[in-house]
Amino acid sequence: MKAVIPAAGLGTRFLPATKAQPKEMLPVFNKPTIQYVVEEAVASGIDDILIITGKGKRSIEDHFDRAFELEYFLKNGGKTDYLKEVEYISELADIYYVRQKKQKGLGDAISCAKKHIDGDPFAVLLGDTIAQSDVPCTKQLMDVYDKYESSVIAIEEVPDEKVERYGIIKGSKINDSLYKIEDLVEKPKLADAPSNLGIIGRYLLTPDIFDHIDAVEPGVGGEIQLTDALRHLDESYGCIFNGKLHDIGNTVDWLKSSIEIAMENEDVKKELLEHLSNLLK
Repeated sequence: MKAVIPAAGLGTRFLPATKAQPKEMLPVFNKPTIQYVVEEAVASGIDDILIITGKGKRSIEDHFDRAFELEYFLKNGGKTDYLKEVEYISELADIYYVRQKKQKGLGDAISCAKKHIDGDPFAVLLGDTIAQSDVPCTKQLMDVYDKYESSVIAIEEVPDEKVERYGIIKGSKINDSLYKIEDLVEKPKLADAPSNLGIIGRYLLTPDIFDHIDAVEPGVGGEIQLTDALRHLDESYGCIFNGKLHDIGNTVDWLKSSIEIAMENEDVKKELLEHLSNLLK
C-alpha cells in the first residue's frame, strides 16, 4: 500500500513563522512535524510515500534527502549518535513529490496523487495531527479495511467547543470503535453537527475517491473539500482511534504538543518541569 501526505498549505495560522518555512517543518520537540507523520506510515508497513507540496516547500525534500557534508562532518567528529539519526531520516522510505499548482483545497491536493496511486487503495495522513499509539493509527485503519474492503476514516469524540474545527460524521454504531458512515459535514456549527465524532486527519481510501473529487463543486472556503467527496462513497466506515492524538493545527496546540512530547524524554523531563514550575510561581 502507498501513502499520500498533503503538505501544500500556506500555514497562515502560524505566520510569521511560516513566511519562509513550511508549517510541516516546524519542530515538535526535536523533530519536524512531517517526520512524525512519515514515521507513522512506515510503522504501519508502508514504504512508498507521496508528499503533495507547493511553492516554498523544498526544505521538506531536503530533510528526507541525504546530507553528505553534514554526514561527513558528523563522522569525522565522532558524533555517531547524531550521524545515525541523520542517516535514519534519509532511509525511512521511498518518498516521492508532486506539486499542487493552486491552493484549491484538500480534495484537490489528494487528486494530485491519482497517477501515483495507480488504481489501488491508499492511506492519507495529514500533518495537523501527530498520532501516538502501540498500533499506529494508519495500521488500525488498514486492519478495518482488510475486513470490510471499503474506505475507512479515523475519528474521535471532540468537545463541543471544537466541533466547528472538524469534519463531523453521522453514522450507525457497529461496535465501540467502529461506525458505518451515513453522512459527513465539513466544519458545521455545533447546532448543525450530526454528532461529536470528528475526522482526525487519517484516511484509508479506495481509488474511486478520485472520481468523486472530480465531481464535487467548491465547498467551504471556496475549496474542493475532501469531506464533500467522501459523502458520495458507496460505503465507508469511521474507526475511533485508539491512542493519543496531538492536535497541532494552531500555535497554542502546537506548543502544548511539543511540551507533552518533550516530557516523554527522561533527559529533559526533570529540567522542563522545574522550569515550568518556576514560571508559575
